[in-house]
Amino acid sequence: MVSTIRFATGDKADVFAKIKGLIVDMIEKLESESEKDATQKAWCDKELAETNHKKDTKTAEIAKLSAKIDSDSAKSKQLNSQVAELQAQLGELTRSQAEMDKVRAEEKALYGANKAEMEQGLTGIKLALKVLNEYYAKSDKSHGSGDSSGIIGLLEVCESDFSKELAEMNETEETSQASYDGESKQNEIAKVLKDQDVKYKTKDAAGLDKNVAELTSDRAGTEEELSAATQYLAQLEGQCIAKAESYGDKKARREAEIAGLKQAQEVLENELAFIQKGTRTLRGAHKHNRA
Repeated sequence: MVSTIRFATGDKADVFAKIKGLIVDMIEKLESESEKDATQKAWCDKELAETNHKKDTKTAEIAKLSAKIDSDSAKSKQLNSQVAELQAQLGELTRSQAEMDKVRAEEKALYGANKAEMEQGLTGIKLALKVLNEYYAKSDKSHGSGDSSGIIGLLEVCESDFSKELAEMNETEETSQASYDGESKQNEIAKVLKDQDVKYKTKDAAGLDKNVAELTSDRAGTEEELSAATQYLAQLEGQCIAKAESYGDKKARREAEIAGLKQAQEVLENELAFIQKGTRTLRGAHKHNRA
């Protein structure tokens, strides 16, 4: 009877010990898995936060670059339009000056021809007056004084008219030349200013176009970074979001499972202690009987 109980209690002790060992292994395994899940969740949270931040940052950079590209492109377009207008004005200025030059040359040539004829006529009249005055001044009275005074008077009127007309011609020429010189000077100043304006606006437009090209290149690079971040984010969400959503439930289930196993472990330990105590009691009774 005693040997049977001892054998039976020995088997139970061994079985409980094995079960206890299995429970301890399961607890360790669950705790390890729980720790791995916590580590994975922390990694996922970190990667998701950083990748979302990068995505938002790159999106904002692209928006800023696009706004700058649009602004510089608009400014360049406006400058090029102004340059085209200035070049049209310069063309009109050149045409107008050429027309003025032509008219002035024609006026000057006409003035020169008319002046030469007028001066020649005036010289002839003066010479005729001189000859007549000298002729009628002689002491010879065979010629009537009335005829002489009439011819001389007529020539003197012609001389006065010619002199007056020549003076008017000279005044008109001087006025025309002064007006031409003044307008030509204004055109020259306007041309210099417009040429400089064209130069600076063309330079500014070229600088803006260069900046637009550089910004466009920067935007393309940023768009590639955004695309990479978006793709990586999609991978992370596929890898982490589902786990992140069930992590709380999974953690609670594991904790409950571990708690249950620990409770079972405690029960087994108590039972094992009881069995071992019973075994010692049986051994003591067996020794007493033998005595």
